[in-house]
Amino acid sequence: MSRTREPRTAAQQGLLLGVAAYAMWGLFPLYWTLLEPAGAVEILAHRVCWSLVTMVALTLALRRVPQLRAILRDRRVLLLLTAAAVVIAFNWGGFIYGVNAGRVVEVSLGYFINPLVTVLLGVVVLGERLRPVQWAAIALAALAVVVLTVDYGHPPWIAVLLAGSFGTYGLMKKKADVGAVESLTFETVVLVPLALGYLVWLGVAGRSTFGTEGVGHGALLVSTGLITAVPLICFGAAAIRVSMTTIGLLQYLAPTLQFVLGLVVFGEDMTPVKWVGFGLVWVALVVFTVETLNHRREQMRMSAEAAAV
Repeated sequence: MSRTREPRTAAQQGLLLGVAAYAMWGLFPLYWTLLEPAGAVEILAHRVCWSLVTMVALTLALRRVPQLRAILRDRRVLLLLTAAAVVIAFNWGGFIYGVNAGRVVEVSLGYFINPLVTVLLGVVVLGERLRPVQWAAIALAALAVVVLTVDYGHPPWIAVLLAGSFGTYGLMKKKADVGAVESLTFETVVLVPLALGYLVWLGVAGRSTFGTEGVGHGALLVSTGLITAVPLICFGAAAIRVSMTTIGLLQYLAPTLQFVLGLVVFGEDMTPVKWVGFGLVWVALVVFTVETLNHRREQMRMSAEAAAV
């Protein structure tokens, strides 16, 4: 009896952990607005510095120091993760700026189209081949961007930046093939000199909000490291307990929460044209997801038949 319950319990735990990770990412806009009057760059710099403190503690606690040293010995991995660090800095900065600029709905758009951008990067960079229905989904997403460009009067740059940077980041991490804890630790090591230098400059110039806006504000800035690490830990724990199909479906939870927050909490406007644009994105995602699930099911069926023979 215990043998049959154990996998099911692990899967349930994984599902809860995955939901927790994506829910936290989805609710991030509520957190970043608490950090006002700090600007986006100051928040980003604090996030990098305090993330390093948190990740070093995690690396030591989880005994991942040998894996971290291995990164330094592998020039290819070192270069990939250095580039990944630069890319994720743009992603973090774009997210914080988008929230603080009152464009949470556009932020959500970036993460809605991210799966399609990731697949397209696989075609361009890795030479992967897409099936016709996948191409149709990408075409719908591209049409959505055109529609939203007409409504905004310019391309939705924040959404494009977030989708492109996170897709590129994921591609680099895949090619590096290094554990989440030690890789993020290394990435923050790469970024911290610039981040710390900026914070020192702010302090010298008398423009820093750290220590000048009360204890609560300072504590919130310090907590940016923990806020970065906790969802990552939950995601890592979920990824080893549930299927990639489940993870793929859960990833839509974060932008859905961000979209709802943009409308309900932050009161952002949605014009009829924007609804059309987002509708096209959602149709593209439904088409893409259903086709992917059906293809995976067919592949599993064919593998099972081949094994039976």
